[in-house]
Amino acid sequence: MMKLSWVWIVIAIAFLQLVTGFLDFNETELSLIEAYDYGVSKLNYNPLMVGLTFITSAGAKGAVCLDGTLPGYHWHRGYGSGANSWLIQLEGGGWCNNVRTCVYRKKTRRGSSTYMEKQIPFTGILSDKAEQNPDFFNWNRVKLRYCDGASFTGDTENKAAKLQFRGQRIWLAAMEDLMSKGMRNAKQALLSGCSAGGLASILHCDEFRNMFPRTSKVKCLSDAGLFLDAVDVSGGRTLRSLYNGVVGLQGVQHNLPRICTIHSDPTSCFFPQNLISNIRTPLFILNAAYDSWQIQSSIAPPSADPHGYWHECRLNHAKCSASQMRFLQGFRIEMLNAIKGFSQSRENGLFINSCFAHCQTERQDTWFAANSPEIRNKLLEIGILTEQE
Repeated sequence: MMKLSWVWIVIAIAFLQLVTGFLDFNETELSLIEAYDYGVSKLNYNPLMVGLTFITSAGAKGAVCLDGTLPGYHWHRGYGSGANSWLIQLEGGGWCNNVRTCVYRKKTRRGSSTYMEKQIPFTGILSDKAEQNPDFFNWNRVKLRYCDGASFTGDTENKAAKLQFRGQRIWLAAMEDLMSKGMRNAKQALLSGCSAGGLASILHCDEFRNMFPRTSKVKCLSDAGLFLDAVDVSGGRTLRSLYNGVVGLQGVQHNLPRICTIHSDPTSCFFPQNLISNIRTPLFILNAAYDSWQIQSSIAPPSADPHGYWHECRLNHAKCSASQMRFLQGFRIEMLNAIKGFSQSRENGLFINSCFAHCQTERQDTWFAANSPEIRNKLLEIGILTEQE
């Protein structure tokens, strides 16, 4: 029988060069279909393609995408020893922080199920191949699509712009639907997510735990979700400004953990560094200390670098000057400091490497391959999550 277990704290200081392209400010990941097309998952030449299931009960609950269409997920049913084990992967893809960006977003797969891929490849942690995903290949594996723009936490609307901010309702409707399809009988369940979905897995971790009996083994994994409230190269706080817009526009404050909001402002409580030490459910954080999205879009975005001094460095760390590398190393130290308190709990786990990367669980090359990131002879997949009982 398989059981979830953490290897407690592992921090790598080696530089691993991963190909990371420019990501738009409100787009924190490539979709899986894009990733496959661009060669990110070329190690899996024949990935499992999984169809989109609409949550038909969501409409009556007002649990709809930005444009009012039904939300959906991709589900590959578990079997054998994994029949009663569930992995929920929350899709990432940035945020929208004002009416203009949300109106644009509702005309894409990030805001409307009309534009979502009808099938997506399951790779990395979602793969159905034992040799590529030995611990989860036969679990019930679900990819919940992201179409609200606030990490599944908003609950309001803008009638004038015909925008529905219903991320929290989508989350609840999806969980209720999956419970009715067998998840309520889960012996073990893992809530995971990448990027904006990784932030969502932190925000909803305890809520997810409370959906199951105490006899169920429940844990959470955040991949590239440790977004820092950091100073950018201009001395400003680009990401705080973005989050402030997201929280205010989408009514997020009502769904943030009260243990944080009773003593901090809602925007601060959207930053995971202010939440992780108070999460009661075992949580594993996987992050690159030089997270490529945060460098490109939060630390050194074009808006903070009008003269383009950081242009080459932000896209290719090999072109950074000595002073720029010192600035980035300061960001790395800030990330390590942010998880110090969290790391004291033996229930939690960490895998912080020094890759220039963003999202590592859904990519086969970083999840489980011959040249995957490795610390103390442990590959990412083995070191993070499971071991044989």
